[in-house]
Amino acid sequence: MRDKELYAQILGIKSPWYVCSVELSMSDEEVVVHVEPKEGAGLCCPTCDKVSPGYDSRPRRWRHLDTCQYKTILQVDLPRVTCQEHGVVTVSVPWAEPGSGFTALFEALVIDWLKEASISAVSRLMGVSWGTIDGIMQRAVQRGLLRREECCVTHIGVDETAFKKRHDYVAIVSDPAGKVIHVGHDRKKTTLSSWYESLTKTQLESIESVSMDMWPAFIHATLESVPWAKDKISFDKFHVAKYLGDAVNKVRLQEHKALMREGYDVLKGTKFDWLYNPKNMPREKKSRFKELRESTLKTARAWAIKQLAMSLWHYASITWAEKGWKKWCSWALRSRLEPMRKVAKIIKEHLWGIINAIVLKVSNGPAEGLNSKIKMIKIRSRGFRNKQRFANAIYFHLGGLKLYPEGVTR
Repeated sequence: MRDKELYAQILGIKSPWYVCSVELSMSDEEVVVHVEPKEGAGLCCPTCDKVSPGYDSRPRRWRHLDTCQYKTILQVDLPRVTCQEHGVVTVSVPWAEPGSGFTALFEALVIDWLKEASISAVSRLMGVSWGTIDGIMQRAVQRGLLRREECCVTHIGVDETAFKKRHDYVAIVSDPAGKVIHVGHDRKKTTLSSWYESLTKTQLESIESVSMDMWPAFIHATLESVPWAKDKISFDKFHVAKYLGDAVNKVRLQEHKALMREGYDVLKGTKFDWLYNPKNMPREKKSRFKELRESTLKTARAWAIKQLAMSLWHYASITWAEKGWKKWCSWALRSRLEPMRKVAKIIKEHLWGIINAIVLKVSNGPAEGLNSKIKMIKIRSRGFRNKQRFANAIYFHLGGLKLYPEGVTR
């Protein structure tokens, strides 16, 4: 097989295009494949696909996958045609998308590598600039978002994740499978409200549950936008457990300081013992912790209050769930342990959403799981300069998008 036929086959060049010559430049370490349209071939307008008369041509080059150790370049005098409807336009080519300086297969390879490594690493590997690789990623995300089908999820999770230090966050809307649906550039009420406004009335009505933490902005945006939201907003077990765990630790710190002044160090080094799920506690810690939790320590009483709250998530009935939680709130408020009383007040105020989470059997666990993956994206990229790039990276890795150029499948 001759070199022209070989490259026509491996590049997928089809009529009306053909490979007219192949040049090897040892000094430039390049293989240049010259492609032309067949003489007399009818060229079409890329917008309306109507055959149109030629206007002129301009030289264009596309980077393709390497041939052995040499860069492979497709070079074409790309024709422009005069369309009666759209004027003078450049014809499209089957091996690359409009506006790209790379073939579809080259972009697909870069996308594959970007799933495994940072932009800087892929830039070094492929021998092209950081900005070029970043451009391929941005185009892939835009392509994927345009291809995304109409959002029609019944259960969503809303959470925030840190962009930078000093309380700079982005809002993440995801589905139960852990796929990111939307990235908002802050965690304000207007940010989530604007996403809800982008949904149709049918889409909003199809939402059956919205799992979130107790951040007021998210609560108010959902209450104002989602029909019957009062019965759909769920404050899941994870966040309640976090509030209670922090309260137990505050009680421990206060009591530890008081005991140390009297010369007792019984609570020294026990911080994580009180935060353990008893079922997961290492065997060597269990016997000592049993003595602590059965003692008259204030921390032991706070821990017992926390454990009772964690046992109240098994209810299936709204009535019994409300009775159980109201009794718990009463005990916590009478405990004379200020950190526990503060949490009890928060839970009492948001009890309706906790009951929803218990009855609807929903959790914000998948959304919380996304946070750890997003942290890994930030670590791999050594951080981000602006939120748009951060959002695009989240969509690229966690959005479940169809990223590859047209005609390329994996």
